[in-house]
Amino acid sequence: MKENKILEKSVLCSDTVSLIIYSPVIAAKARAGQFVIVRASEEGERIPLTIAESYPSSGTINLAILKRGKTTNLLCSLNKGDYITDIAGPLGKPSEIEKFGTVCIIGGGVGIAPTVPIIKAMKEAGNFVISIMGARNCSGLIFEDSIKKYSNQYHVCTDDGSTGYKGFVSGFLTQYLNENPDKKPDRIVAIGPVLMMKAVCDVTSPFGIKTIVSLNPIMVDGTGMCGSCRVEVGGKTMFGCVDGPEFDGHLVDFGLLNSRLNIYCNEEKVSYDKYMEKHECKMKI
Repeated sequence: MKENKILEKSVLCSDTVSLIIYSPVIAAKARAGQFVIVRASEEGERIPLTIAESYPSSGTINLAILKRGKTTNLLCSLNKGDYITDIAGPLGKPSEIEKFGTVCIIGGGVGIAPTVPIIKAMKEAGNFVISIMGARNCSGLIFEDSIKKYSNQYHVCTDDGSTGYKGFVSGFLTQYLNENPDKKPDRIVAIGPVLMMKAVCDVTSPFGIKTIVSLNPIMVDGTGMCGSCRVEVGGKTMFGCVDGPEFDGHLVDFGLLNSRLNIYCNEEKVSYDKYMEKHECKMKI
């Protein structure tokens, strides 16, 4: 079978599609936390997509794609039997997986997808896994079966309150930590919109909980050559593609990251103070 063939396509929710793609080399080598660079057509741009799931036995990978720009809309228009022009990977450093004790994995929106392999790996490493997933409404809670399978606790948050906690994951986390002072997680991993990850880090900082975030800076080649994905971590310039994508969230300059994303993405143009005020995520210690 020719590589990069789409074997399955499914609609996860109104704006997110899952593609199961035949890519045996990547499937055999991919680890939790890594990503690929995809070119949908010969004339197309290169975009990074996190690997939601990989299946070495069948030589396939699962990519969850949120419809936002020209390339993601093109990818979502492809069907079973079509081919993607190029897929390069796996890229980036894998997630740090070991037996930490209690691990809390937090996902927001399409950021839920890349939490799946991390949750699985953390569980298989012997951790007690608490999963907290957030979406605008109940239809946006994707990969629920896979997440529940490997989670000791599974909590959901929706903006509209259609299911679970009404509000953002940072609000639920605040409540959870305040109500369970003797059950503080040993590590937290958060993946989602920049402001969500920033809010989670602000919640966990007073508790001294190591918090890992997966950053989504502008990226072109994925190998550290172009420099477009540079981020500031601990006062040092680093590259999201080769030094990350995962970093210690308490050391990330989210303001700089957000301002760089604002150049192209209007959705990120929300001040952090307004975000926190809206979702009432203030700490109560």
